[in-house]
Amino acid sequence: MIHPSAIIDPAAELDENVSVGPFCVIGADVRIGSGSEIGSHVVIKGATDIGHDNRIYQFASVGEDPQDKKYAGERTLLKIGDSNVIREFATINRGTVQDEGVTRIGSDNLLMAYVHVAHDCSIGNNVIMANAASLGGHVQIDDWAILGGFTLVHQFSRVGAYCFSAMGSAISKDVPPYMMVDGKPAKPRGINAEGLKRHGFNQQDLTGIRRAYKILYQSGLSLEQAISKIAFMQDDTPVLQPMVKFLHSRVRSIIR
Repeated sequence: MIHPSAIIDPAAELDENVSVGPFCVIGADVRIGSGSEIGSHVVIKGATDIGHDNRIYQFASVGEDPQDKKYAGERTLLKIGDSNVIREFATINRGTVQDEGVTRIGSDNLLMAYVHVAHDCSIGNNVIMANAASLGGHVQIDDWAILGGFTLVHQFSRVGAYCFSAMGSAISKDVPPYMMVDGKPAKPRGINAEGLKRHGFNQQDLTGIRRAYKILYQSGLSLEQAISKIAFMQDDTPVLQPMVKFLHSRVRSIIR
């Protein structure tokens, strides 16, 4: 299952059920779990910990040094969960000591061709990043978010759960859960109603999320006033609880 042309450091830890294609290079501090498939010409450097049943396509670069001028060779990490698909020419960098020193990718994600995940990013589970979507450093993408092709996310920004960004969006502030965004810079364009329906949100949920959207974006209230009003609704509309928590923990304010 290991092609003879692959170069694998003897210190790397690969489960016996890992397959490695031609001309791959795998470094000393790499661990790869059972059932993972590494395509041809993939470079994986350490320290990188990859779970089980991942599929990494040809020419991907995984676990490379961070693209940060402050990086001075410190030991930092990349942790990847299970059952991810990482397509051609994707680039994923390790963390930096200026943050927690770890880039994290959860499970069941699809990173399409030419996706870039910079240092210290955190991607949840069931995320889709379409072709050439790119994350600056320290970005957080929550579960079930979808980033359209060529979406750019500014450093230290966060995209909430079940969000959807249109092709070519430039996200420079936090995006609350359940939103659709579009534009350069990205602006709110309503809630991700179709996506929410596909994931089992009922009509009552959608009605509550729409009310919260109108409060945030159409009421004329200040951000703090809007958050307080939505927080008052969350006991009767539990689906708003993640939104309220997100809004209270915002870093770069939110798109408005």
